[in-house]
Amino acid sequence: MTSSARNIAAWVLQGLLGLAFIASGAKKFTDLSGTLTMFSSLGLPAILAYLIAGGEVLGGIGLLVPRFTRPAALGLAVIMIGALVMHATKIPGGLANGVPALVLLVLLGIVLWLRRPAPASA
Repeated sequence: MTSSARNIAAWVLQGLLGLAFIASGAKKFTDLSGTLTMFSSLGLPAILAYLIAGGEVLGGIGLLVPRFTRPAALGLAVIMIGALVMHATKIPGGLANGVPALVLLVLLGIVLWLRRPAPASA
């Protein structure tokens, strides 16, 4: 893959993921009572709902800012791993309902791979 094609693919993926995470975090904030109820039903503290929603919004924005792309993708990957663990252990329906989180995790991994630092030239 040429560097130009890799750059285009990365930007398209970053844009789509950025919008998805911003929308997801914003939805958690707009339905805050529902989000807090869901988190408490899973035995999670309320502060975690705020941290996850804020992390999704800020991470989504970070995916769109070149300097913050890799840290944002790493942070969002941690959130998606947590979502997968919750689906596997506490959320009814199990991992079958966690497929979107798994897809997002894989796509974040692809962004990290596409945006890996260039090898040093001698």
